[in-house]
Amino acid sequence: MNTKDLVRVGVPLGEPMRRAQDFIAQYVLKGGDKARIEAEVSAIVENPALFAEDPLRKDFAKAIVNSPPPTRLIPAKYRQWGSGLEEEAVNQMEKACLLPVSVAGALMPDAHVGYGLPIGGVLGTENSVIPYAVGVDIACRMKMTVLDLPLRDLEHKQDRLTRAIAAETRFGIGASFKERRAHEVMDEDWNCSVITKQNKDKAWSQLGTSGSGNHFVEFGVFTTKEKILGLEPGTYVALLSHSGSRGTGASVCDYYSKLAVKMRPELPKELQRLAWLSLDEAAGQEYWAAMELMGDYAAANHACIHKHIAANLGAHVLLDLENHHNFAWKEKHVVDGVERELVVHRKGATPAGSDVIGIIPGSMATPGFVVRGKGNAESLHSASHGAGRVMSRTRASQTFNWKEVNRYLQQRGVTLISAGLDEVPMVYKDIHKVMAAQSDLVEVIGQFDPKLVKMAPHGERAED
Repeated sequence: MNTKDLVRVGVPLGEPMRRAQDFIAQYVLKGGDKARIEAEVSAIVENPALFAEDPLRKDFAKAIVNSPPPTRLIPAKYRQWGSGLEEEAVNQMEKACLLPVSVAGALMPDAHVGYGLPIGGVLGTENSVIPYAVGVDIACRMKMTVLDLPLRDLEHKQDRLTRAIAAETRFGIGASFKERRAHEVMDEDWNCSVITKQNKDKAWSQLGTSGSGNHFVEFGVFTTKEKILGLEPGTYVALLSHSGSRGTGASVCDYYSKLAVKMRPELPKELQRLAWLSLDEAAGQEYWAAMELMGDYAAANHACIHKHIAANLGAHVLLDLENHHNFAWKEKHVVDGVERELVVHRKGATPAGSDVIGIIPGSMATPGFVVRGKGNAESLHSASHGAGRVMSRTRASQTFNWKEVNRYLQQRGVTLISAGLDEVPMVYKDIHKVMAAQSDLVEVIGQFDPKLVKMAPHGERAED
């Protein structure tokens, strides 16, 4: 039995979970019937006092007796999309559904391990917000603009496009502009929390920058067979970017997640990264205001990048689309037949309400898709954020070399300006399989094929 199975039969997290695993190992080692493991564990959970003197079972039974009250008698329900997901990512979702504030959840087909809630995890809670279920890079987002440039520029004027990216954004941890960008987001209330107040100057210096890890700015070919917000069907040059709220967003997450842990001392160790803040508490209200500000700030980052690159090239914008993830929304959803107001956390998950348009990227050498949400109630109106990793950054750097990667990119007509080996296409799932697994969540209405890609240079770390 794995952690998910043990949670299902009622084994509390913490010491009881560890003792349960020890018991199972010893039970099998002593020749016990493997077919009876679940029944044996269930019997101890239901009446631990009966096994207080049993040499094989007493430690597990004692841990059950001494454990604090369970967080939830019955975990909140969630549905999983896709198959072959990392076991630990599924375990993280299972644990999140044990929180007393959890109401419903969903796990997207690109899911992989994150801090607290898995990336690709969706969790609806009651009147509470979980900083680590929002994520470190608060309000990370996708933005695409279709430009009136000729398609031939993607091949014949790559130098010009490359210079525009280099001039109008910055990559890497701590990246900033000496001559600061102007945007009305800096006129908002940065005194809404102690962290945003402290970081306002830093945030201004980083306005319009792109960060590290899987963040990118790229040119490519956008194709649509239907009219989208006034854009006629056809094939166009498009600019696509992915980044978020930079160092300030990370500082907001760090401060309030630590505060939440201090305010929830009763949580077992395994759930501490899922500590929540009540929206009735001052701390919860502060975090919410800071999160909303980081949403505006991340949007401003992208607005600056796209505005300045378009101006650099003398191009006009024909279509402008964007959506964000790593955020929490107050929404109404029907759960068990009853409409409830929930705080819906989408960590690395795309909003996909009915007719909501979003962007789901692939990798630097595979397509991204513009989609229309279907408003699936079981997913809490959500879809995947992208393809999802299948390999750690360390393993990727040890596995691949630039010679083979560049050959792969060349075969697919992609020019890479810069990136790390930990972001090569092979570290991601097949985006086509991911999209097929969520055909009941979104409808594809357009496709973006990358041609000229810029990411942070090798060695920069990702922001979760």
